[in-house]
Amino acid sequence: MIISLVNSKGGVGKSTLAGNLAGWLASHGRSVILADCDTQHSSSEWITEAQPEITVVRLGNADAVLDQLPELGMEADFVIADGPGSQTETSRALLMWADLAILPCKASMFEARALDRNTAFVRQAQAIRKGPPEVIAVLNMVGRDYRLTRDMRDAAGTLGLKLAETPITLRQAYADAPGQATFVWNMGYAAKGAAEEIDQLFQELFPEIAAKCSSDTDRIQIDRKL
Repeated sequence: MIISLVNSKGGVGKSTLAGNLAGWLASHGRSVILADCDTQHSSSEWITEAQPEITVVRLGNADAVLDQLPELGMEADFVIADGPGSQTETSRALLMWADLAILPCKASMFEARALDRNTAFVRQAQAIRKGPPEVIAVLNMVGRDYRLTRDMRDAAGTLGLKLAETPITLRQAYADAPGQATFVWNMGYAAKGAAEEIDQLFQELFPEIAAKCSSDTDRIQIDRKL
């Protein structure tokens, strides 16, 4: 499965979500490739240090994405493609191969206005491909202004865009994790809130993985009792 994190705006937390998702999937026993398509290489540097067993590939432009992404999709259970913040052609290329497009966005009026353009890119890819990718928006870096959060939900509804129920709030732990070469669920009590909400988001997006993990845990506990 190829999952692309895209948004034509920078600073919305694409790399944060991409890195955490790659780590979460790997922690649930899935083989993962992180395709870093952002010139800043934030997610690839983070994952290389935090979880070296995850394969990291850097795709520097739209041609590289179009040529290599489908091949990567055959080499692992999941390919997580971290999109750029401004290179529109690369983002379009990511949408041409993605099974799922995750659209991180902040809860702000600027984001609400930009949502229409980002949704248009997805719709173009869906029209060309006659279906995929599935798309879901995720409210990221959410502060205390809940009115704007509701505005974003209204904007998504108007555009017919699915919005994840679980928002990711603005927490220092997310910024600290890459610098410590780890993930928020390994950072102890200080990052407990971040660990719980990121897990809740990914359980919402991938319920079959969460359900299997829970089933496996229950089975192990039963076996131990026996």
